[in-house]
Formats: sequence, C-alpha cells, structure tokens
Amino acid sequence: MTHREKLLVALSGIFALSFAAAPQAKAMHIMEGYLPGGFCIAWGLLCLPFLLAGFFSIRKTIQENRKALILLAMSGAFIFVISSLKIPSVTGSCSHMTGTGLGAILFSPSCVSILGIIVLLFQAILLAHGGLTTLGANTFSMAIAGPFLAWGLYALLKRLKVNRRVSIFLAAALGDLFTYCVTSLQLALAYPSQEGGIAASAVKFLGVFAPTQLPLAIIEGILTVVIVIALESYAEPELKLIGYYKEAK
Repeated sequence: MTHREKLLVALSGIFALSFAAAPQAKAMHIMEGYLPGGFCIAWGLLCLPFLLAGFFSIRKTIQENRKALILLAMSGAFIFVISSLKIPSVTGSCSHMTGTGLGAILFSPSCVSILGIIVLLFQAILLAHGGLTTLGANTFSMAIAGPFLAWGLYALLKRLKVNRRVSIFLAAALGDLFTYCVTSLQLALAYPSQEGGIAASAVKFLGVFAPTQLPLAIIEGILTVVIVIALESYAEPELKLIGYYKEAK
C-alpha cells in the first residue's frame, strides 16, 4: 500500500475504536434482528480498517497480476459454497464451515475480509443466512478473526519447518474453530449469564457450537488441503505468480 493508503487505514482504525470501544458496545452474531442497533454499528465500525486494507490489497494484487483474479474468484466461490451448507446440531443450533483459510493462505487475511463480506451480503439477501443488521458482527468473526488466525498460524508453522500440508490443515481447521470462539464471545458479551457473567455465557455458547463444529473444522482442514493439492497439480503457474511457492518454502 502507498503511504496515503496506509494513513487512510490507520485513520479508519482510530475512527472505529473511538466509536466502537464505548462501554455499551458489546456483541453477538448470526440472526437478522438479533443484535441491538448499537452493537450493529460497533461491529460494523470495527470492520472498517480491515475492509479498507483488504480493498487496497486486492487492488494491488490484481494490478500486479491480472491472472490472480482467477484464484481470487475461486477462493471467494469456495467460501460462498462451503459456508452456505448449514449442518443441524444436536444442541438445536446449526453450524457451517467457513472456507476462509484457503484465501488467507493463498493471498492474505485482509483480502479475505473483502471476499467474506461479499459472501455474507449475498447469503443474507438470497439465503436468509445471517442478516444485514448483523453483517458487521458476522464479518468480524468469519471474515476477519478466523482468516487472521489461519494466516498467522500458517506463517508460524512455516517458520517452524512443519510439513506444508499439515500446516495448511491446522491453519484451516483452527481458523474455522476460532471463528466460532469469537462468535461465542460476541453472543456472551451481548447476553451475559446472570450467574457467571460473560465467561459463563461464552462457555454455554461454545457448548452449543462444539458438537457440530469440531468435526466440521476437521473436514474443512482436509478439504482445504485437497484443494491446494489440486491447485499445485493444475494451477502451478498461477500459484507461482501470486508468490505461493516462495511463501511456502
């Protein structure tokens, strides 16, 4: 990013924190209308600097290599398809995979923030999955928190010389799980338990998600590895152009 773009991202972050870090700014997730107006605004503002950074990152990537648009679109399509498959849970809730680890590994977590909010917007409008009022909260948990953890874990494991496929599996799986940890915290902040407060409430929400999400995270990790193997076999030139092999070494 240019100095001007970095300054704009920094200023947006200061703006977000000045409004979203108010005492009443708590959080939650998922259903339309489930989040009070103040929470909607707070989480939306917190997403702004990440989305700006993602926009500049995607623009730079496409300007430097137009062919990267194919892999970028594929990463977005993967997120849309895999996160649209809602699996019923024995606890009465439902869960789904996120698919954001793939884009974070191939490109960057900031790029995934843009892909994620586009996916969430389409799902809210076309599939009644999530909502427009809760778009900020959903974006933060699925398109920001999860991808950043996946990217950071992948980078760490790469430095530790861990097998690349094992690293991809762990990054994608734990990025998926972290999304639901953040979701549980968002819900707990918005609806703290009368006994035990936020911590007790977070544990309860994690207990709702865990029975379905743990196996789904493992499946997502495996699927991500399979897709990367396929890309290494059939899209090696494109992976070289976006710097995947350089980063993977």
